[in-house]
Amino acid sequence: MLVDLSNNLKKTVPWRLKRYYMYTFVTVMSLITPWIIINGNHFFLFSFDHKMLNLLFVRFDMQELYLMPFLLVIIFLTIFWLTVTGGRVFCGWICPQTIFRVVYRDFIETKLLKIRKRIKNKQEEPDYSLPINKVKRVVAILIWSFLAMIAAMDLGWYFIPPEDFFQYIQNPSDHPVMIGALVGLTLFLIADIVFIKENFCVYVCPYSRVQSVLYDDDTLMSVYDYKRGGAIYDHKHNLLNTKPKESDAECTGCQSCVTVCPTHIDIRKGLQLECINCLECVDACTTVMGKLGKESLVRWSSTKEAERHEGKTNLYRPKTIGGAIVLTIIFAIMVYVASTKEHMLLSINKESRLYTIEKIKGKTLVKNSYVFLFDNTDNESHKFYFDIVGHDGIKIDRPSKPFRVDAGFKKKKVVVLSTTKQLSSDNRRDTSIPITIRAYALDNKDEIVVNREAIFVYPRLDKIKQ
Repeated sequence: MLVDLSNNLKKTVPWRLKRYYMYTFVTVMSLITPWIIINGNHFFLFSFDHKMLNLLFVRFDMQELYLMPFLLVIIFLTIFWLTVTGGRVFCGWICPQTIFRVVYRDFIETKLLKIRKRIKNKQEEPDYSLPINKVKRVVAILIWSFLAMIAAMDLGWYFIPPEDFFQYIQNPSDHPVMIGALVGLTLFLIADIVFIKENFCVYVCPYSRVQSVLYDDDTLMSVYDYKRGGAIYDHKHNLLNTKPKESDAECTGCQSCVTVCPTHIDIRKGLQLECINCLECVDACTTVMGKLGKESLVRWSSTKEAERHEGKTNLYRPKTIGGAIVLTIIFAIMVYVASTKEHMLLSINKESRLYTIEKIKGKTLVKNSYVFLFDNTDNESHKFYFDIVGHDGIKIDRPSKPFRVDAGFKKKKVVVLSTTKQLSSDNRRDTSIPITIRAYALDNKDEIVVNREAIFVYPRLDKIKQ
């Protein structure tokens, strides 16, 4: 039995290494995603400069930001759904705070500069009174400062695309807001990762307070089996002994699960807000108990299964199924709304002057002037023009011919509509005549077309007769 467990232990990939694989994937994806461009659009880009949103390689104008609420709801519901199902897996496996701390503490301080002795001991702080450690700490901070600047730039690329960012950074005096945000975020990351550390997760991040509301008996988390291991704390979380007094208790009191914890908690105390589900304690206990030929006392399981032994964890329960259904519905609605986006936007504003009246060859010509703003949100340039729908008496005076608008650009046009017909017989007041403007791309009238309502003001009859 002892040999079998030892062999299984060697074959099992520790959770720590699995987390490192996940960290690598998340980091690589976050770094390369801003550089991926399809048809001139990014996977995600919220540009205040260009007043547009790129989502799933589709461009949306600021007037189409009705998609943002869908996106935010999906992000938050996904995190909450993950919490109901697997505890704080987001914190331990995806959160940038956790990834950055692992890079600084485990890689730079421990592996690279040897300031810390072992990755498995996160409770013992380095002795910075030694001159060599003081020098190494300065080097560690400098290395992290460089990485923090890259992280800050990477975040900025989701708001300022890289192709613009590197042009702007060559003229910092022309872009003080961007430079200020970059420097500010870099300094924050240095202070957070080097000095605040895991206290950010414990005291600053509001997510730890939300998780306790979402947990239930089937939520997966790091759980200590006190029935096998023995009681270390009483029901009020007061420490009884570092090693259980029961004769049949399997916990050795080695403290491995405590020393390895990055948030400095004892998992044997039960559910705690500070636990980020990094599963370091599971790895530590698995190693120790495996050498004794026993199963780990700390597992990634539910309180129902690992702590109370009341049956298997039920992953398919109303909370998880309902959450998955809601997320699917919201995502489907967002995709549908995104697929029906307009490839051209048009806003119409009437000029302050209501109308002009001209006499030409014995006829009375009434003109109304407007400002049309065409926005080509398509990925290709098009020639645009427009018609007046449902009113033969009103004609387009100018512009007289179609005009080109490049992809992603806007063009303002002064439009004059006129009529020689008598459209009203009212002697007391001017008449507002509703009209419909149908604008379209000449090369794709079926798909790139919009209808807008406007008003043509016709003067009262006595002005026409003057």
